[in-house]
Amino acid sequence: MIAGAPRSASLKVEGLTRRFSGLTAVDYVSFEVPPGAIHALIGPNGAGKTTTFNMIAGALKPTSGDVSLDGHSLVGMRPDEICRAGVGRTFQVVRPFNAITVIDNVAVGALSWTSDMAAARRYALDMLELLGLADKRNALPGSITLPDRKCLEVARALATKPKLLLLDEVMAGLRPTETDRMVATFRRLNKETGVTIVLIEHVMRAVMALSHHVVVLNYGKVIAQGTPEQVTRNPDVLACYLGAEELS
Repeated sequence: MIAGAPRSASLKVEGLTRRFSGLTAVDYVSFEVPPGAIHALIGPNGAGKTTTFNMIAGALKPTSGDVSLDGHSLVGMRPDEICRAGVGRTFQVVRPFNAITVIDNVAVGALSWTSDMAAARRYALDMLELLGLADKRNALPGSITLPDRKCLEVARALATKPKLLLLDEVMAGLRPTETDRMVATFRRLNKETGVTIVLIEHVMRAVMALSHHVVVLNYGKVIAQGTPEQVTRNPDVLACYLGAEELS
């Protein structure tokens, strides 16, 4: 078991809407994620996936609708408050603190729940070992590979001890073997800690292997929900995202 492992949490998104002037980026999106589940949020570029994540994590305020964690609304809370409530997230564009070491990058996340730097670094090392980065703990982020920087981004999120982990395209740009390793890591993490995971992902290899349930967005709206097998057979999903040629 992973030391200090958090319990899982449920997520409920109800009628979530975000407008930017005349553009509706997210249009009355609703879905639920039970504790300990792994759900995927997929759809073409510009479908509103990251905007949805930003509203869950507090980076954007919804125009309307609600987001609740274990029945408690997160709307109106600051991102740091939502983090302390148990929501950890990664970002699509990896931006570590390049002037400090890999382990100290991760320790920054742990400082969300402790003021003891030694404790933060010990927990950071646990997360680096989980992600296979312990041997690079004293390196600077700019000196490690893209796959390793992706793992570093995940380790930073995990260091906050999330009950809900939001993963934004952490497998983009990885080779199939690297994707498989990341999938295995998330399976282990979910099994050992029970942490609830919601991932945005274009790598269908990962979506099919990892997720229990898939929510599909297009033009800001939910167009399908179900198991990976169900959504990949849905004609609307095939036409808008997986490719109309797959219908033949």
